[in-house]
Amino acid sequence: MKRVIIIAVSVLLLSSCAMTVNRVQSGYQPELSGYWNAIDVSIVCDSLISECLSSSRVDQIVRQSGSRKPVVIVGRFSNQSDEHIDTEIISTVMESAILNSGKLSFVAPQGLRQELRDERHDQLSYASDETATALGREIGADFMLTGSVRTIVDRAGNRTVRTYFVTAELTNIETNERIWIGYNDSITKVITRPNNRF
Repeated sequence: MKRVIIIAVSVLLLSSCAMTVNRVQSGYQPELSGYWNAIDVSIVCDSLISECLSSSRVDQIVRQSGSRKPVVIVGRFSNQSDEHIDTEIISTVMESAILNSGKLSFVAPQGLRQELRDERHDQLSYASDETATALGREIGADFMLTGSVRTIVDRAGNRTVRTYFVTAELTNIETNERIWIGYNDSITKVITRPNNRF
């Protein structure tokens, strides 16, 4: 009888520790920690992309380029905040939306370019002459898209206010001239933690 009770208690304890998973609708993001999340990425990127594409200076460059679209490469989006933020998500979302607007063209970033170069060299040795891609045909970028994420954190007692300051810049590679600078500081979160009472 004692053994049956031990087994029953063990089963109850194990079942109470079981993991649960709930599927949510696209776009739903619960605020669990007060840190950066998918909704923040969407808000910031939508704002910055809209600013970039409606910029009079970007529009002027597109018009002056004629039939050849200006070519952009994505540089570094740095995380200078006090938390872990995957800034590649921001740069990828921005690159995708700007490319799909049809105003600008993009070339592969540095890491991917090296992989492509390795493949071209590999084809010279192993692919037929008719199908091997040629060397020296890369398109040079005219502009580089870079940016950063910073946080301003204010704490008092059990309350913390976190404000995110996200910037993006488009710079002429040949002249170092800044063509466009955009920023978003619309995300502010007030986090109140329970008082610890002992």
